[in-house]
Amino acid sequence: MALDCLFTPLQVGPVEIRNRIFSTGHQTVLVNDGAPNEALIAYQEARARGGAGLVIIEVAAVHETAFFSSHTIKGYLDDCIPGYRRLAEAVHGHGCKVFGQLFHPGREVYGGRPDGTRAIAWAPSAVPAERYGLMAKPLPLGLVEDLIESYGDTAVRMQKAGLDGVEVVASHGYLPAQFLNPRVNSRDDRYGGSFDNRLRFMHDVAANIRAKVGDAMAVGLRISGDDMEHDGIEPAETLAAIEALAGDGVFDYYNVIAGSSATHGGAVHIVPSMRIETGYMAPFAATVKAAIDKPATRRPIFVAGRINQPQIAETIVASGQADMCGMTRAMICDPEMAGKAEAGRLDDIRACIACNQACIGHMQIDAPISCIQHPETGRETAFGARTLAPAPKTVMVVGGGPSGMKAAAVAAERGHKVTLYERGTQLGGQVLLAQLLPGRAEFGGIVTNFLGEMARAGATVEIGVEVDAPMIRHAAPDAVVIATGATPRWPAIEGVGDAHVVDAWQVLRNEANVGGSVVIADWLGDWIGLGLAEQLALDGHRVRYATTQRMAGEGIQSYIRDQTIAELTKLGVEMTSYARLFGVDADTAYFMQTTSGEPIVMADTETVVLALGHERHGGLEDALADYDGKVHVIGDCVTPRTVEEAVLEGLEAGSLI
Repeated sequence: MALDCLFTPLQVGPVEIRNRIFSTGHQTVLVNDGAPNEALIAYQEARARGGAGLVIIEVAAVHETAFFSSHTIKGYLDDCIPGYRRLAEAVHGHGCKVFGQLFHPGREVYGGRPDGTRAIAWAPSAVPAERYGLMAKPLPLGLVEDLIESYGDTAVRMQKAGLDGVEVVASHGYLPAQFLNPRVNSRDDRYGGSFDNRLRFMHDVAANIRAKVGDAMAVGLRISGDDMEHDGIEPAETLAAIEALAGDGVFDYYNVIAGSSATHGGAVHIVPSMRIETGYMAPFAATVKAAIDKPATRRPIFVAGRINQPQIAETIVASGQADMCGMTRAMICDPEMAGKAEAGRLDDIRACIACNQACIGHMQIDAPISCIQHPETGRETAFGARTLAPAPKTVMVVGGGPSGMKAAAVAAERGHKVTLYERGTQLGGQVLLAQLLPGRAEFGGIVTNFLGEMARAGATVEIGVEVDAPMIRHAAPDAVVIATGATPRWPAIEGVGDAHVVDAWQVLRNEANVGGSVVIADWLGDWIGLGLAEQLALDGHRVRYATTQRMAGEGIQSYIRDQTIAELTKLGVEMTSYARLFGVDADTAYFMQTTSGEPIVMADTETVVLALGHERHGGLEDALADYDGKVHVIGDCVTPRTVEEAVLEGLEAGSLI
């Protein structure tokens, strides 16, 4: 596919951007001291070096009341200027432009303060934040006026640091959106009541910024086209706001997205999962573009939301739906995505699969950003540049799951002679099972991506070969990487007898005849138990899901969990938490309540499906305990975890050899 439109320059106010690909502002949890640091600079420089036209830096608090989490840039302090300056210089060095985000969360305060206490959530009115469980404190008029000034003052700091533009964050239910929303704003002063009054905060913020930075800096607005939640802003309201603001002529561009931080349903769209259609906000962007398509108000329209491939972005730009495409996770997964696309190397792009595990998933556990496919992301200072090994070595990699594939690719890229051995008929390990679950087909992209990486690096693959210790001793390679994975765990269970008990792998491989009434015994609260529950319910079974965890899906990223639980609820799946499998008989599954020890009896059970974790496949490691050569053990055969740890350990092993 020709990408003739995607790689044309775009004028945004006073700034010319070299192409139509940008990285949206997103939390990285790389900032720890309130200012851009070397880790954030290295992270963003990787995207600039990789060919992005524009990088928008994560949110900066415009005022001391704008507390969001302890990792937020404190844009209201001059201390942020030196870090921003170094970041701008690094990004500019690769021909990329850089904007900063001006932010106040209002009532949507995510994290606690460093001392463990909860921050005060300031908002237009005393309306609670449903998702974060905070009651907002109404902003007095004087503080509203101070905040308006602080937006402009923070923009000036970014301008002094050499940034090319600033973006007011009115998306995802944050403070400017709270003023606009009549269901959240119940003020009776000039910032509440009528539409014009509710829009006044955005209007005054924009005017204050422009008055202070002049015309030499781009000023934009990020806003949700649809909050996707019951009390959120709706498309017609967003469109009316943009049309009114366009009449002011202050904003140089509008950046539209979906979702709201206010509710679990709205939050799903902040970082949409693989269940959601690619490029799904482009039609709304086209509506905005058409609405302001007049000489006095015409401005570039940015859009984001599951645009994970350059072909999708090209279609959006070429069709005139939008002028710039946010491809944030695409560049988390492959920082070189834009450059590869421009060079016509589309097959070399490592495609994002929207798993959310190490990007937004890390942010929500207060850990630095990364990617399960590309663990170099967020670790640029340690793994940013691949170096050739001092001397080539022969390397045997045993096991063709994600950990073995990553180790083979990295070691081969460093100049070693690598052969990967897989005893099965296909590479991929447990990914081959994971992709069979409902809404998880894209997960199989991991295998495609790693196959490409190994091929380009020159690794050799031997399929259908089972490697044992004598074979390794005979071959005497310079290094061995053991990545033999794990198998399903079958703990001791009371009863059994005539009971029909199968494991998750047997169900996914169609090796089990599952009865009409199914109980799934889940341990981890991860994708396996939830996915099986959905699949079996879709197939017409009565499904009861019981987990030892506090909630269904506790082990997976919240946006994906919340959406999946919604699907299970619609399908009639019965979910029980705090339930540990104790025993089974011919027609009943017996559980124990994990805190009280009380029995939970599930009668009329035809099949019990075990999703009780895995056990390491450690036979080869044990057999090589006295081996003199260098041995690296990685992935689930160390101890079962997730694909993220497996791939990271593959990177580490390949880098150490």
